[in-house]
Amino acid sequence: MLIFRHQDGGKIASPEQMQIWMQQTMDWLNGLKATGNFEGKGDGLIFDDAKVVHHDKTVTNGPFGEIKETLGGYVVVKAKNADEAAECAKGCPVLQGEGNTVEVRRLAKGDGVHA
Repeated sequence: MLIFRHQDGGKIASPEQMQIWMQQTMDWLNGLKATGNFEGKGDGLIFDDAKVVHHDKTVTNGPFGEIKETLGGYVVVKAKNADEAAECAKGCPVLQGEGNTVEVRRLAKGDGVHA
């Protein structure tokens, strides 16, 4: 799984910038499909009505005041190992933003340990 992290989630792109970014993202995903590395679309993450449940069971709006970066979304890729998945991530348009990152994680399902 590739998780998209944005260093400054408070920045809002213009509609024109969003259109360019969406086209770049579709091109990148189509490239992953062409190489057989695309496993599942994933999704963006919406901030409206976001909540954080804390260890003491309190619920707050946000996570806006608690984090500097935001999670922008994710996509599931098919790779032999984390290194191959990282190579897939290098083409992600999210990386055009200074400080943005793509985190590579294995899914627990099917790993022989988790159900």
